Amino acid sequence: MMFRFPKSLSKVLRTQRKLSKLFEVKVQAPRRKAARTTDAIFETTSKFGSNPGRLLMKSFVPQDLLPKSPLVVVLHGCRQTPESFDAASGITRLAKARGFAVLFPQQTASNNPHRCFNWFRPSAVARDRGELLSIKQMIAHACSKHRCNRSRVFIVGLSAGGAMAAALVANYPDTFAGAAFVAGMPVGSARDALSALGAMNRGATAPSSGWGSNVTGLSDLKRSYPPISVWQGTLDTVVNPKNADAMLEQWLQASNVDPLIQRTETKSWGMRRTWGAKGRNPVVSYSINGMGHGFPVKRTSKNSLGAGDPYVLAAGVSAPLELMHLWGI
Repeated sequence: MMFRFPKSLSKVLRTQRKLSKLFEVKVQAPRRKAARTTDAIFETTSKFGSNPGRLLMKSFVPQDLLPKSPLVVVLHGCRQTPESFDAASGITRLAKARGFAVLFPQQTASNNPHRCFNWFRPSAVARDRGELLSIKQMIAHACSKHRCNRSRVFIVGLSAGGAMAAALVANYPDTFAGAAFVAGMPVGSARDALSALGAMNRGATAPSSGWGSNVTGLSDLKRSYPPISVWQGTLDTVVNPKNADAMLEQWLQASNVDPLIQRTETKSWGMRRTWGAKGRNPVVSYSINGMGHGFPVKRTSKNSLGAGDPYVLAAGVSAPLELMHLWGI
């Protein structure tokens, strides 16, 4: 006798397969040579907490790292690994030169077939649950083991990593001294894979109470948020640039920064806008002309930054160097 799934279950399975194919197309990397791996030696840590999100913990620590040095948390995008992201962006080179440790949480294929952080699943980004808690545990472990300065922990994420970084800052603002979201998504902009794809394509729809409420509503306590920078390419076809505007609105509202107090600078590579009165944590926007979906680096004849990783892109501005300046590292 042939076994048949109930119609409802069959429909669910077909929908899941369809979503998987749609997401496959959306995050499909352009055909390029295989990404080279970093020259840095990463340390893999298996025991750092309960790890409910089942993530991998990788880190890079310069040999001569001094106590009380900063820690920079880097969240990769879909189809990336910490090694490919680092080889193309040069973050560990900066870590050696400037004296800071780097934490690279890594998604697994068993959690997400495209190795995307699951920023669109409520269970993955709820406070003290799932992938969010796993990364928080990694930060605590790295700070303790390497004697990092807990008041100088910074985070940057690309794409799905940018959306996850935003969720971390929203839930644990006191943990971070600065944050950067590159081609990311607003906190609370999706509830599943289908709504995530819609928001990425068309731009997320703001809640009736405004984008800021998705952040401030996570706690009854009055909170102070770290300096935020939002990065976006104007020709991004994976994450609609409207989402960068939504993220800016979200963090301006959450940080209680007057959107009218703005300074605009026209650069050769695009536009930089800064909000915030003197003495207030700023919100900064980097809009990069002609750039697609990726992490901007400045390639020169003396380096190969950006080569080999389709989501690390040559641009007129270097995100790693700009972030070092913003964060005072």
